[in-house]
Amino acid sequence: MLTLAQAQTLLSATLAYAVEKELKPLAVAILDSRGAQKAFAAQDGTSLKRGEIALGKAHGAVALGIGSRAIHKMAMERPYFVEAATHAVGGSLVPVPGGVLIRDAAGALLGAIGISGDTSDNDEAAATAGIAALGLVADTGA
Repeated sequence: MLTLAQAQTLLSATLAYAVEKELKPLAVAILDSRGAQKAFAAQDGTSLKRGEIALGKAHGAVALGIGSRAIHKMAMERPYFVEAATHAVGGSLVPVPGGVLIRDAAGALLGAIGISGDTSDNDEAAATAGIAALGLVADTGA
């Protein structure tokens, strides 16, 4: 299980990466493996609904057990499935990169991080950098 201390460290490392790379303001949502929210932050200047998008990326990854890059691919190949899955999880599923599963070295699921604010690829890069800073494994679904 992802601890609060780990989630806070992940949040700090992710935001430090965003500042270093001069990304647009990000919203970051971190969930444990049950889908419970452990941490959230929105940088100054983040647009209004970025938090909900970040949460939808993380929630979709946990709900389907795959990174949102794979969900994006599914949406392209099987749009009706992703539409139905979005409905099944209560609408909180955003099928674009930036929702990354957090795994330990043995592959056990600890949680997920969802980021929104820059391009989807940059959101995902910030997530993977934060996870790597914890010494954990990022699963983007690639």
